[in-house]
Amino acid sequence: MTDPPASLLRRLLQETPVVPVLTVPDAEAAADLARALAAGGLPVVEITLRTAAALDSIRRIAAEVPEVTVGAGTVTRAGDLAEVREAGARFAVSPGLTPDLAHAAAQSDVPLLPGVATASEAMAARDQGFTILKLFPAEAIGGRELLRALHGPLPELEFCPTGGIGADNFRAYLELPNVLCVGGSWVAPRSAVDSHDWERIRELARQVTA
Repeated sequence: MTDPPASLLRRLLQETPVVPVLTVPDAEAAADLARALAAGGLPVVEITLRTAAALDSIRRIAAEVPEVTVGAGTVTRAGDLAEVREAGARFAVSPGLTPDLAHAAAQSDVPLLPGVATASEAMAARDQGFTILKLFPAEAIGGRELLRALHGPLPELEFCPTGGIGADNFRAYLELPNVLCVGGSWVAPRSAVDSHDWERIRELARQVTA
């Protein structure tokens, strides 16, 4: 990855303490969901490529909700980067990093946040130019203790931990010196999305930013 996309990714992630990780089953609700999160103070969202509605959801948010920066999650193949870029994604997130994905990211102007789970994976990602990484699945692999341990030998790396993070522990993660932001789905629970309870989602976002 070249420096400009890396710098762009850092600027985007600095805009929010929490990146809502959203699995949207119905693209019709995507714009309203993004507006609710932004109204609560969370202007950066990640739409995972786990449903047939994902790309259309990204398109709608990019076109209809300019106050929100929309990214694509669950990017696992090199071809995904071109698809999410065409849909309007401003950044991409992956649970891991393959050579093909790293090569595609180096050719793309869409910055990639690759996932790592070990020190060796973090070092390999760094050697390919990635200095902002997704720690995943954070709680399952050591969480805050792992991040503290990584900070000593790898102080140049910053992380957005995701996986098992919720209202009860996200602030403790944000206190760590190598955590730039966290990712989580608790601010937009599926029940609230399905019932279009945008006020509940706004309130959950406000609680995060309070």
